[in-house]
Amino acid sequence: MGFEVRRRLSVADTVTLFNAVVGFVAGAIAFTDPHLAARLILLAVIADAIDGIVARNGDSSAVGPLLDSVTDVVSFGATPSLFLYVLLTDAYGGIESAHPAVFVGLALLASAYVVCSIVRTAFYSTYFDAPDERPGMPNTLGSIIIATAYLSGITNPLVLSVGALGLSLAMIAPFDYPKPGPKYAIPMGVVQAVAVIAPMAFFRAGPRAMLAIALLFFALGPWVYPGE
Repeated sequence: MGFEVRRRLSVADTVTLFNAVVGFVAGAIAFTDPHLAARLILLAVIADAIDGIVARNGDSSAVGPLLDSVTDVVSFGATPSLFLYVLLTDAYGGIESAHPAVFVGLALLASAYVVCSIVRTAFYSTYFDAPDERPGMPNTLGSIIIATAYLSGITNPLVLSVGALGLSLAMIAPFDYPKPGPKYAIPMGVVQAVAVIAPMAFFRAGPRAMLAIALLFFALGPWVYPGE
């Protein structure tokens, strides 16, 4: 039969794969330009939202949900962890200069986010089928918080990594996080786009506003946010 890629992939799948490319590039660029990498992580989040909108409007495929899950692990699991790893090793030394125990500790701290993202994605694929079953913080939300915090001026790698550890645990916590509907998602997308395009404008207004929104959703979403 063959793969029949052109016939079996939808427009939404193409956007999903674009998300994967952006996420991969963000991880690669983190080694030389963490500021640009943070912006690309936010761009990947926007692409993820767009592919969901396209899929819900009828242009989806049988393979779409699996592609979306795999891409989420790349862009919003592996890439944020790699981003944190680069910041930590730049500050405290990599494998060639740090004490082995220190390096192992840094690697474990940075990898916690991707490990919990993988666990959450695997559990969703296996155990949760109902649309109202959404336990754990979405890895996209955690990625937004990490990236906007850095763009807002919170650049201490230990502060970011300890915060990311808390976000990692939230991904496997037993709290249901609703999915934002268009009424909320579109304005949030606009603010996020500003954070990507002009992160330094007006005293970092874009990333700081997006960070505030994301933190409010993180803290209050399971209890007061209506969702779609």
